[in-house]
Order: sequence, then C-alpha cells, then structure tokens
Amino acid sequence: MESWDVLVLGEGPAALRAAIAASDAGAKPLLVSGASVGTASGNPPLAGFAASLNETSPEAHIQDTLSAGGETTNTQAASRICTSAVAALAELERWGLVLRRSSDGLPHLSLLPGHSYPRVAGCGDSTIRQVTRILEEQTMKRGINRRSDLLPVSLVMDNNQARGIVALDVESGDLVSIQAKAVVVASQGYQGIWSTPSHGPGTGLAISVAAGIQLKGMGAVPMHALTVTGTGMVLSMDILGSGGRIRKESGEDVNPSEVISGEACILDMRAMDESSEGWFDGTASRVRDRTGLDIRNEVLPLSPSVTSTTGGIPVDELCRAVFDSGKMWHTGLFAAGRSAYTGMHGEQSLPGNLILEEVVTGAVAGKYAGEWASTAQFGGSSSIERATSNSQAKIEQLFSSDGSPVGHIAKALSSAMAIVDGSGDQSSLAVAQASINEISKSGIRVTHQSRKMNTELVSALHLDGLLALASLISSEEEEE
Repeated sequence: MESWDVLVLGEGPAALRAAIAASDAGAKPLLVSGASVGTASGNPPLAGFAASLNETSPEAHIQDTLSAGGETTNTQAASRICTSAVAALAELERWGLVLRRSSDGLPHLSLLPGHSYPRVAGCGDSTIRQVTRILEEQTMKRGINRRSDLLPVSLVMDNNQARGIVALDVESGDLVSIQAKAVVVASQGYQGIWSTPSHGPGTGLAISVAAGIQLKGMGAVPMHALTVTGTGMVLSMDILGSGGRIRKESGEDVNPSEVISGEACILDMRAMDESSEGWFDGTASRVRDRTGLDIRNEVLPLSPSVTSTTGGIPVDELCRAVFDSGKMWHTGLFAAGRSAYTGMHGEQSLPGNLILEEVVTGAVAGKYAGEWASTAQFGGSSSIERATSNSQAKIEQLFSSDGSPVGHIAKALSSAMAIVDGSGDQSSLAVAQASINEISKSGIRVTHQSRKMNTELVSALHLDGLLALASLISSEEEEE
C-alpha cells in the first residue's frame, strides 16, 4: 500500500495550488487525477481573475460579491477571499503569468456585469489555460509527484478521520489503495449532470457523499449567459469588458440576466475594442470552426447553461471539512475550489470570482493540510482494506448488471435535470427526483468487458457518482 503525507484529488488550479502549498509546508504531496496532465487547461473560459488592483481597499469587491450572491452569501468568506485576491494574482505574475496590459503598462482591468469598478484581469479568453499552465510548471519545479489516469473510487474515512483513497488505475484496470495523513478534495464541479459527465464529473464530491460527508449549497445552480445556442460552446465574460454586447433581437443592449431569464438574445462582437485584438483569437477560431460564423461580421445566438457549480463540502477558514454547523471537522480532510463550499458565491457568482476562489482556497487547503501532516500519524489500514473490497464489488456490479448502457443513462440524466435551474420550484424538483429514481433503478451496464483502458467503465463510475449528486440536488437533502 502506498503512503503519502498529503493526497490532493484533482487536476485544476485549486488542486495544483494545494499541492504546491503542501510541498512548501514541508509535506510530501501526491496529486491524483483520473485525467491526464493538462486536461484542466481545456476547461471553459468563464472569466478572468477578479482583484481590486486599482482600488484603495477590497471593500467594493466584497460588496459586489455579496450583491451578486444574495442573502445566502457568506460575508466572512467573501471578505476573506476577496481580500486575498491582489496577493494571489501578484504571486501568479511572479511565477510567469502574462496578463493583458493597458497602454500604461499596468494590467488591463475589465468592467464586467456586477462589478462597480473595472477589476477583472486576465489573458483574454485563455486565463484558465494560462493559470493552469503556470501552476503545473510550479509543481514540476518542486518535483511534486503526480499520478494521472488514476480515478478515485472511494474516500476512506475512519471514525470521521480521513485515511486515504481507493482509486482505479485506468491503464491496468486494477484498484490501487493509497494511505495518507491528510486528503485535499479539489476536483472538478458536477456540471456534467446537465450535459455530459466529461464536462464535470464531480468525482471528489461523489466519493465524499458515499463516505458520509454532508454537502452544502447544492441547491444553487449558477447559470452562465454566454453559451452559443445549440453548440454548448462557452465564451468568456471578459468579452463584455472589451466591447462585446448582449442585445435583444430588437437591438436593445441588455445584461446577462436577460439571457439567464430566457429572453432571446444575441452576442454582438463586431465593434470590440482594438486593444483586444489578439486576446480573443481563440474565441473567433472556435466559433468559426463550430458554427461557420465570423464574429467580426455576424452575431451569435445565446442561451444560458450550467458551466460551473458552487456547492460542495462545507469548509472553515482553514479549508477544513466541517460538520455539525462548523463545530467539528472531519479530521485530516480538506477541500478547495469546486469541491469546497465556502459560501462566497451564494445564488450567483460574480464574474472573475470562481478562479479567484480556486487559487486562494487551494493555497489555504494545501498549507494547512501540509502542516497537519507534519504531526499526524498514518492509520486506518483495515478501513482501507474494506473500502478496497467494497470498491471491487461495485466495479464487478457495473460489469454484471443488466441495466442500461452508459450513453442512455447520461442522456436520461441530463434530460431529467434540464428543469432544475436553482429556482427551488418544488414541482420541478419532484419531477426530477422521480426521473432520477427510475434511472437509478435501471442500473448502469458496462458493455465492454476489458478491464484495461476501459473508458466506458470510467464514464460509468462518473455517472454513478453524478446520479447520487443529482438526487441530492433534487431532494435538497443537504446540511443547513
């Protein structure tokens, strides 16, 4: 059985930053992910990085965050994370992040909807890709070990203490048991519920729920306005800070909220600022390849979509996984990014705050996980053995089940959840729950019997976890 000080589950900015911080704290971390190196750089370009660089204090940023999220926003979390924004961005710059610049040589700051001041910095439409690249370079410089194509199947808990994980080695088809003093859950969100599992499998949260961890904030379903109708193609909100406009078919300029509410709208990028030239070439190329449209001469029809999620494992200011209203913590378990529920976003996140939270919470979780591991002891070997046996039985069930094929289940799940939009409508939730119950009863069947490099098995495990999360969302059975 492998043993590591800190296990970090995930491949995006939060996971990478957590591994860096754990290493800097003196621990020996292992990055574990079911996806290959660089996969996270392909995540949708939602927005840049929000930071109050040209303001005397982060107070306005905090207030804008609270206004966007509504009454459910955690004021302390919003204040803590927004206050850390400038330092976090400066650190990324020191590590080599090349930000878009204004004519005065300072970082270009976009004024995006919901912000009272221009404060969203970035790299045009490639912010998430560039931040991920920079953080991957830092993990390599530190010699941090990484196991790609190792899909977590089970989080091992022993009397409310994290002991390690059981994972599927996708290449060999074997189960691997890994013991740890601390575990940081920092994997992708669960937005794949509304589309396809590969767009957000929510692996970390799925195995956490199975281990008895109660999640929070699952009822909020943040919608992204800049999705090209009929394609699922997500565009960056930074476009709106560089001259792009959302308009009704009548030509009237409107806010993203109009798209989210269902109003027929288009994105007009024909009069974008000259200074943005080159920073959105990726967007122009993707749109042309997918739709045949030229953004310099034609407009794009828009539809809202779920492209990122904000519910997760409730955490305290040290990113420790807590329960009993924050009075107790699951010893040795930490969470960050899209796997953590800080309460910062409330019902709707402010543009630029998602990647900010990923980087900040990743740093905090990794630091304190590393410090915890310096004095903690390994344990729970019998619990890991039981979890390995249970995980093997789960996989065998997927191969022997007479249920429905993976593709059918994925389509049925997204159809069932299409009516769940975070509004809290009880009739919609009841209909979705009934559909999910029927899907779950049918079971998932893996048709390809080979155990090696079986991507169908990976999809089946993702779907099994997403079904559990979807049921949690539609039944609203979450800890308050």
